[in-house]
Amino acid sequence: MLTDAWRYVLGHPERFGDALWRHVTLSAAALAIAAAIAIPLGIWLAGRARLALVAINAANMGRTLPSLAVLALTMPLLGTGFAPSLFALTLLALPPILINTHAAIRQVDPDAIDAARGMGMTPREITRRIVVPLAVPIIAAGVRIAAIQVISGAVLAAYIGGGGLGDFITAGIAMMQVSLLLVGAVPATLLAIGADLVFGGLQKALTPRGLA
Repeated sequence: MLTDAWRYVLGHPERFGDALWRHVTLSAAALAIAAAIAIPLGIWLAGRARLALVAINAANMGRTLPSLAVLALTMPLLGTGFAPSLFALTLLALPPILINTHAAIRQVDPDAIDAARGMGMTPREITRRIVVPLAVPIIAAGVRIAAIQVISGAVLAAYIGGGGLGDFITAGIAMMQVSLLLVGAVPATLLAIGADLVFGGLQKALTPRGLA
Protein backbone atom coordinates (compact mmCIF):
# COMPACT_ATOMS: atom_id res chain seq x y z
CA MET A 1 0.00 0.00 0.00
CA LEU A 2 2.83 2.38 0.83
CA THR A 3 4.44 1.46 -2.47
CA ASP A 4 1.26 2.36 -4.34
CA ALA A 5 1.02 5.63 -2.41
CA TRP A 6 4.62 6.48 -3.34
CA ARG A 7 3.91 5.70 -6.98
CA TYR A 8 0.94 8.05 -6.89
CA VAL A 9 3.12 10.84 -5.50
CA LEU A 10 5.72 10.28 -8.21
CA GLY A 11 3.04 10.18 -10.87
CA HIS A 12 1.28 13.35 -9.68
CA PRO A 13 4.04 15.59 -8.28
CA GLU A 14 2.28 18.88 -9.00
CA ARG A 15 -0.98 17.85 -7.37
CA PHE A 16 0.81 16.49 -4.31
CA GLY A 17 3.11 19.50 -4.09
CA ASP A 18 0.19 21.93 -4.26
CA ALA A 19 -1.69 20.04 -1.54
CA LEU A 20 1.38 19.87 0.69
CA TRP A 21 2.14 23.56 0.23
CA ARG A 22 -1.46 24.53 0.97
CA HIS A 23 -1.45 22.37 4.11
CA VAL A 24 1.78 23.92 5.37
CA THR A 25 0.68 27.46 4.47
CA LEU A 26 -2.70 27.05 6.14
CA SER A 27 -1.17 25.58 9.31
CA ALA A 28 1.65 28.13 9.56
CA ALA A 29 -0.65 31.10 8.96
CA ALA A 30 -3.16 29.93 11.57
CA LEU A 31 -0.41 29.32 14.14
CA ALA A 32 1.23 32.69 13.48
CA ILE A 33 -2.06 34.61 13.79
CA ALA A 34 -3.01 32.73 16.96
CA ALA A 35 0.38 33.39 18.56
CA ALA A 36 0.24 37.08 17.60
CA ILE A 37 -3.13 37.36 19.37
CA ALA A 38 -2.81 34.95 22.32
CA ILE A 39 0.68 35.79 23.60
CA PRO A 40 0.14 39.55 24.09
CA LEU A 41 -3.38 38.87 25.40
CA GLY A 42 -2.09 36.31 27.89
CA ILE A 43 0.56 38.74 29.16
CA TRP A 44 -2.03 41.53 29.46
CA LEU A 45 -4.52 39.30 31.31
CA ALA A 46 -1.92 38.18 33.88
CA GLY A 47 -2.48 41.36 35.89
CA ARG A 48 -6.27 41.35 35.55
CA ALA A 49 -7.68 38.49 37.59
CA ARG A 50 -11.39 38.86 36.75
CA LEU A 51 -10.92 39.24 33.02
CA ALA A 52 -8.37 36.43 33.05
CA LEU A 53 -10.87 34.10 34.75
CA VAL A 54 -13.43 34.72 32.02
CA ALA A 55 -10.88 34.40 29.20
CA ILE A 56 -9.26 31.23 30.53
CA ASN A 57 -12.63 29.56 31.15
CA ALA A 58 -13.67 30.45 27.60
CA ALA A 59 -10.38 29.05 26.29
CA ASN A 60 -10.87 25.82 28.25
CA MET A 61 -14.35 25.48 26.78
CA GLY A 62 -12.88 26.02 23.32
CA ARG A 63 -10.41 23.19 23.88
CA THR A 64 -13.26 20.74 24.43
CA LEU A 65 -14.80 21.40 21.00
CA PRO A 66 -13.94 18.81 18.33
CA SER A 67 -11.86 20.16 15.46
CA LEU A 68 -14.42 19.15 12.86
CA ALA A 69 -17.18 20.88 14.82
CA VAL A 70 -15.23 24.15 14.84
CA LEU A 71 -14.66 23.88 11.11
CA ALA A 72 -18.33 23.11 10.48
CA LEU A 73 -19.50 26.06 12.58
CA THR A 74 -17.59 28.49 10.36
CA MET A 75 -19.39 27.41 7.18
CA PRO A 76 -22.67 29.32 7.79
CA LEU A 77 -20.68 32.48 8.55
CA LEU A 78 -17.80 32.40 6.07
CA GLY A 79 -18.71 29.73 3.55
CA THR A 80 -16.07 27.32 2.28
CA GLY A 81 -12.48 27.63 1.13
CA PHE A 82 -9.15 28.84 2.49
CA ALA A 83 -10.41 31.81 4.55
CA PRO A 84 -12.93 29.94 6.73
CA SER A 85 -10.42 27.12 7.21
CA LEU A 86 -7.81 29.64 8.35
CA PHE A 87 -10.30 31.25 10.73
CA ALA A 88 -11.34 27.91 12.23
CA LEU A 89 -7.77 26.66 12.67
CA THR A 90 -6.78 29.95 14.30
CA LEU A 91 -9.60 29.43 16.80
CA LEU A 92 -8.25 25.94 17.51
CA ALA A 93 -4.74 27.27 18.12
CA LEU A 94 -5.72 30.13 20.44
CA PRO A 95 -6.65 28.22 23.67
CA PRO A 96 -3.38 26.33 24.35
CA ILE A 97 -1.23 29.38 23.61
CA LEU A 98 -3.40 31.72 25.71
CA ILE A 99 -3.64 29.31 28.66
CA ASN A 100 0.10 28.57 28.69
CA THR A 101 1.04 32.24 28.32
CA HIS A 102 -1.19 33.29 31.20
CA ALA A 103 0.08 30.44 33.39
CA ALA A 104 3.70 31.20 32.50
CA ILE A 105 3.42 34.87 33.45
CA ARG A 106 1.64 34.06 36.70
CA GLN A 107 4.29 31.51 37.69
CA VAL A 108 7.24 33.89 37.43
CA ASP A 109 9.03 34.11 40.78
CA PRO A 110 7.78 37.23 42.64
CA ASP A 111 11.23 37.63 44.23
CA ALA A 112 12.74 38.17 40.77
CA ILE A 113 10.16 40.86 40.05
CA ASP A 114 10.76 42.54 43.43
CA ALA A 115 14.51 42.50 42.83
CA ALA A 116 14.05 44.11 39.42
CA ARG A 117 11.74 46.72 40.91
CA GLY A 118 14.33 47.43 43.60
CA MET A 119 16.90 48.06 40.87
CA GLY A 120 14.69 50.84 39.51
CA MET A 121 13.19 49.08 36.49
CA THR A 122 9.89 50.33 35.14
CA PRO A 123 6.92 47.96 34.81
CA ARG A 124 7.52 47.71 31.06
CA GLU A 125 11.21 46.91 31.58
CA ILE A 126 10.31 44.27 34.17
CA THR A 127 7.87 42.65 31.75
CA ARG A 128 10.26 42.79 28.80
CA ARG A 129 13.54 41.89 30.53
CA ILE A 130 12.47 39.68 33.45
CA VAL A 131 8.95 38.28 33.19
CA VAL A 132 8.78 37.35 29.50
CA PRO A 133 12.24 35.66 29.31
CA LEU A 134 11.40 33.53 32.36
CA ALA A 135 8.00 32.64 30.93
CA VAL A 136 9.22 31.79 27.41
CA PRO A 137 9.67 28.01 27.97
CA ILE A 138 6.05 27.51 29.04
CA ILE A 139 4.79 29.85 26.30
CA ALA A 140 6.79 27.85 23.75
CA ALA A 141 5.20 24.65 25.07
CA GLY A 142 1.79 26.14 24.36
CA VAL A 143 2.81 27.03 20.81
CA ARG A 144 4.16 23.50 20.41
CA ILE A 145 0.82 21.98 21.43
CA ALA A 146 -1.06 24.38 19.17
CA ALA A 147 1.18 23.54 16.19
CA ILE A 148 0.40 19.84 16.45
CA GLN A 149 -3.33 20.52 16.83
CA VAL A 150 -3.37 22.86 13.84
CA ILE A 151 -1.48 20.48 11.54
CA SER A 152 -3.81 17.66 12.53
CA GLY A 153 -6.90 19.85 12.24
CA ALA A 154 -5.83 21.10 8.80
CA VAL A 155 -6.51 17.61 7.48
CA LEU A 156 -10.20 18.15 8.28
CA ALA A 157 -10.19 21.48 6.40
CA ALA A 158 -10.79 19.42 3.25
CA TYR A 159 -14.38 18.95 4.39
CA ILE A 160 -15.06 22.69 4.00
CA GLY A 161 -13.01 23.23 0.86
CA GLY A 162 -9.78 24.22 2.58
CA GLY A 163 -7.69 21.85 0.49
CA GLY A 164 -4.40 20.43 1.69
CA LEU A 165 -3.44 16.84 2.37
CA GLY A 166 -6.93 16.12 3.66
CA ASP A 167 -8.17 16.05 0.05
CA PHE A 168 -6.30 12.78 -0.49
CA ILE A 169 -7.69 11.30 2.71
CA THR A 170 -11.31 12.17 1.93
CA ALA A 171 -10.90 10.94 -1.66
CA GLY A 172 -9.32 7.72 -0.46
CA ILE A 173 -12.18 7.09 1.94
CA ALA A 174 -14.82 7.88 -0.68
CA MET A 175 -13.17 5.66 -3.32
CA MET A 176 -12.19 2.91 -0.84
CA GLN A 177 -8.53 3.28 -1.87
CA VAL A 178 -6.20 2.92 1.10
CA SER A 179 -3.16 3.87 -0.95
CA LEU A 180 -4.70 7.25 -1.84
CA LEU A 181 -5.64 7.77 1.79
CA LEU A 182 -2.00 7.16 2.77
CA VAL A 183 -0.84 9.83 0.30
CA GLY A 184 -2.42 12.36 2.64
CA ALA A 185 -2.18 10.61 6.01
CA VAL A 186 1.53 9.76 6.02
CA PRO A 187 2.84 13.26 5.12
CA ALA A 188 0.40 14.88 7.58
CA THR A 189 1.67 12.59 10.33
CA LEU A 190 5.28 13.36 9.45
CA LEU A 191 4.52 17.09 9.49
CA ALA A 192 3.04 16.82 12.98
CA ILE A 193 6.03 14.84 14.25
CA GLY A 194 8.43 17.28 12.61
CA ALA A 195 6.65 20.26 14.16
CA ASP A 196 6.83 18.62 17.57
CA LEU A 197 10.57 18.08 17.21
CA VAL A 198 11.22 21.60 15.89
CA PHE A 199 9.24 23.38 18.57
CA GLY A 200 10.62 21.04 21.23
CA GLY A 201 14.14 22.03 20.21
CA LEU A 202 13.11 25.69 20.13
CA GLN A 203 11.65 25.37 23.61
CA LYS A 204 14.95 24.00 24.92
CA ALA A 205 16.95 26.68 23.12
CA LEU A 206 14.81 29.47 24.62
CA THR A 207 14.97 28.10 28.17
CA PRO A 208 17.36 30.20 30.31
CA ARG A 209 20.30 28.22 31.60
CA GLY A 210 19.21 28.72 35.19
CA LEU A 211 15.84 27.08 34.44
CA ALA A 212 17.13 24.23 32.27
